[in-house]
Amino acid sequence: MTYLFEPPPPPSLAVTGHDARFPVHRIYCVGRNFVEHAREMGAEVAAEAPVFFCKPADAIVPGGGEVPYPPGTADLHHEVELVVALGTDAPAGELDRAAAQALVFGYTVGLDLTRRDLQAEAKARRLPWDVAKAFDHSAPIGELLPVAQAGPLGLRYLWLQVNGVLRQNAPLDEMVHDVPAVIVALSRLFALRAGDLVFMGTPAGVAALARGDRFHAGIDGWCELQGSIASG
Repeated sequence: MTYLFEPPPPPSLAVTGHDARFPVHRIYCVGRNFVEHAREMGAEVAAEAPVFFCKPADAIVPGGGEVPYPPGTADLHHEVELVVALGTDAPAGELDRAAAQALVFGYTVGLDLTRRDLQAEAKARRLPWDVAKAFDHSAPIGELLPVAQAGPLGLRYLWLQVNGVLRQNAPLDEMVHDVPAVIVALSRLFALRAGDLVFMGTPAGVAALARGDRFHAGIDGWCELQGSIASG
């Protein structure tokens, strides 16, 4: 096959204990999946079904590092999240919880960066807020930890420090919709594919990131992610 121009390399993530990388297909994100975060945003908890939005696969920033401050905003916010990586295809159609969990290849930590001012403006005008979420470099993400090495989620804490100060910190069991429930809900809407990532929502404590700020995120005993917002 020939192309009119050279296609970019596919986005991919490092995997703990593997030389081969994990190719990223799509990024699904869950909104309002922690009660206190929904409240701080003035929104209702999505208790009946998860709220979904998407980011482009090439929005990832593997391993963190320096992240450009995005154009078009004066209010960039951090949202630290558990990220679930799927390693098996599943055709569209409802799965049961066991089948949904069996799709999971591994876990890591990521940031759902948000242009909060653009999101607020879109919400006020009842417009889609894709530009607030789906921009370049909006998904810094850590190395994947395979399920076999990770074990159960348990009471692990998800946390984020900015410039050495703890801003977000919550146990993963506070998620309104757990991992199997989210994958089941996604399967009703999409044909899931190996390479899909699911950002599972953020706890309370979201706030602004300024140019030059350093971030350090993690899930206790599993993974960490460090980086900074470019000062220029």
